[in-house]
Amino acid sequence: MRRTTRWVVAGIAVLAWGEWLNRRWSRTLVGSGEGPADVVVVLGYRNPGATANVINRWRVRAGIRSIAADDGRGARLVLSGGAVGGGTPEAELMARYARSLAFDGVVTLEDRSRTTWENVTNVIPMLEDADRIAFASQPAHALKARAYLRRQRPDLAGRLVRADDYRPGEWLVAKPLLALYGLWTLRGLSRDERQRSA
Repeated sequence: MRRTTRWVVAGIAVLAWGEWLNRRWSRTLVGSGEGPADVVVVLGYRNPGATANVINRWRVRAGIRSIAADDGRGARLVLSGGAVGGGTPEAELMARYARSLAFDGVVTLEDRSRTTWENVTNVIPMLEDADRIAFASQPAHALKARAYLRRQRPDLAGRLVRADDYRPGEWLVAKPLLALYGLWTLRGLSRDERQRSA
């Protein structure tokens, strides 16, 4: 009985750690601006198939719900990703999926990027006129994009707001794995970039 209790407690602790870290990352390097984003950038994920994979579908839904907070009034969805895993750019696959969800808001495609750095570089012209900017992805990946925007265009970094890409309990079982992967992918960021909250 005691061994079972220890396993249960350890499992709960691991789930809580994954939840906490993903929540923290979703709130790091966002500006003090209030309100929903004018532009939500959805970052693509390597997609070898002819339709959006499960990760890209989730990212599109997170991007759409980030806009939904404002009922979509004047907000734009920017879908970013080139043909990294297959012959069709991730941006196009995500756009098809967004249309299948009956999303009728403004959609702009950036279909040349092959890395997160390029995602950020290539969407900057689409962000110039935005008052509030959000990156929608898994929290660690969105944090990486915010850090890259801060490096490339610090004048735009103050416009960053949270996307609705973190919800308590969503991806609960996967969050510890996402947290471990996030720690690995964020190793190139400075301590300040990884921990600075608004």
